[in-house]
Amino acid sequence: MCGIAGWIAGPQSVLTEDTLSSMLQAIAHRGPDDEGRCHFRSAGIGHHVFLGHRRLAIIDPEGAHQPMCDAASGLALTFNGEIYNFRQLRDELSRLGYCFTRDSDTEVLLRAYQHWGSEVVHHLRGMFAFAIWDARNERLFLARDRFGEKPLFLYQNGNGLYFASEIKALLRVPGVTVRVNLEAVWDYLAYRYVPGPKTLFTGIRKLLPGTTATWERGKLKEERYWTAPDSSPSRLQQPQRDAVPAFLSRLDEAVKLQMVSDVPFGAFLSGGLDSSSIVALMSRHNSKIKTFSVGFGEDSYSELGYAAEVAAHFGTQHHEIVVEYRDIIERLPQLVAFRDAPVSEPSDIPIYLLACEAARSVKMVLTGEGSDEILGGYPKHIAERIAPGYQMLPGYVRHRLIEPLTHALPYDFRRIKTAVTNLNIEDRPERYVRWFGALNRSERDRLSVLRLNGTPLLDAPPFDADPRSSALRRILYFDQTSWLPDNLLERGDRMTMAASIEARVPFLDHELAAFVSSLPDGFRVRGLQSKWVLREAGKQLIPERILTRPKVGFRVPVNQWFRGEMRGYLLDHLQSGSSITRAYYDGQILDGILAEHLNGRQNHEKLLWALLNLEIWHRQYV
Repeated sequence: MCGIAGWIAGPQSVLTEDTLSSMLQAIAHRGPDDEGRCHFRSAGIGHHVFLGHRRLAIIDPEGAHQPMCDAASGLALTFNGEIYNFRQLRDELSRLGYCFTRDSDTEVLLRAYQHWGSEVVHHLRGMFAFAIWDARNERLFLARDRFGEKPLFLYQNGNGLYFASEIKALLRVPGVTVRVNLEAVWDYLAYRYVPGPKTLFTGIRKLLPGTTATWERGKLKEERYWTAPDSSPSRLQQPQRDAVPAFLSRLDEAVKLQMVSDVPFGAFLSGGLDSSSIVALMSRHNSKIKTFSVGFGEDSYSELGYAAEVAAHFGTQHHEIVVEYRDIIERLPQLVAFRDAPVSEPSDIPIYLLACEAARSVKMVLTGEGSDEILGGYPKHIAERIAPGYQMLPGYVRHRLIEPLTHALPYDFRRIKTAVTNLNIEDRPERYVRWFGALNRSERDRLSVLRLNGTPLLDAPPFDADPRSSALRRILYFDQTSWLPDNLLERGDRMTMAASIEARVPFLDHELAAFVSSLPDGFRVRGLQSKWVLREAGKQLIPERILTRPKVGFRVPVNQWFRGEMRGYLLDHLQSGSSITRAYYDGQILDGILAEHLNGRQNHEKLLWALLNLEIWHRQYV
């Protein structure tokens, strides 16, 4: 796991290695173990190519220095991530006549590109973002993994193309100025994160997951090489009798592959189904697993007891930390800076603190991230399965009878209230965003004075699923191509790399995802039960009490903190004269929202958290 940066620019470019050093210094936390740089001049058109690397050594820690350069083939590689099948690829390439000097996935990736060229991405099983300078073809080739576990940001001007693992490195390039992308702000108010390829910085964009970018003779071409399999209808019409053991076998294989490491490693353990299953499978392959859990002072929000029960069951070396509101206030500006974006989920902070605790004894952890998006783990996935039937009811029944009745229910019935409100939205893209979003279109029109009413939410993935696909598959496709890469995986990468450790996510093994996608919908959502196939497989893995307990989720008690300890902090950022983003809103509407929350009449914690973090981002960068 590392950080990469570099560029290709025309003969007139005056940028030097000092600029590259500054870029690498900005992302030094991603790779504290080593730094490398190289510079090339293309023979034909005279372009300058700079490649830089910061290394966190996980595999072959004493070797595999990057950028890895091979003069004989004219190739140079800077690489962030892990190729889990690198030993199988090395064996295949050895049979084809390629020679290897180290037990390194970096060297295998270099030779794999030498053999397969741009088709190399189809052979990789892992998480990655990399850049390869191909001198013979005068080509810079960049790629990002299928689900977007590893980040890659691009900036392009008339002189060249610049890339980096984090935006802060691109801001070190002379001529790159900070200008707020107001269209991205508008999207952020809906999603609570910025959907790719946009960022909040004008001119800086994300390379989308499952995409390659090729710069050749002054032209950039981006190609999507992989699409999440849930974009298409299921290939199987009948359930497989052996689906559960086959699923468990594939998940076990993914866990075993991702445990390959030459340094100490462990696991994040929440005590829920996902992380407990990962720890159970890890214990099959290693008897000395370290686990790390985080909880809160408020007992109703803490899962430490469940995590401790799982840890005791598998005999792990268990570590716990407890987070208080002070940790939020103290760390939030720092973590906005680490993310180069608003911290869209309060749970980012506990994850960072947990990563800091883990970094005291390990350099890599496995997590249960991605299970909900692959297996259908959220209440919205259950709701979407019934959406077509529900929307066949007459409009007056849905809007004038059912919706008013549910809105009158107490706050404790918030999931039912949310489900009915969203199921009444017939515009599918709008409904998908609203499940976890902050504001719908009319609410944004009412609060915001930006007046970007004509701006589409997104006209590319994640709304391009085959219309013949089931309702469940379409919402899962949205999650896999937007919510997951642009929010959860971005969070996981920044919060762990800020603590200089690597996080791996076995549930996002693309072969496992393809197998799950081949099954009928009932293997994921069956009646009111989510993640059915994992729950069935889990009967062989984890204690029944963990298997059957209700899903709590990784929740931070922000609702009550805003009404108590964080009240002054919130008002300073959104109401004081020093607030930058207050100019984006109708002040009277904003103050009304604040009053409703602080007085306990409504719970606006999602929206207020989003607005608070947008303000912190502006104070950091604008």
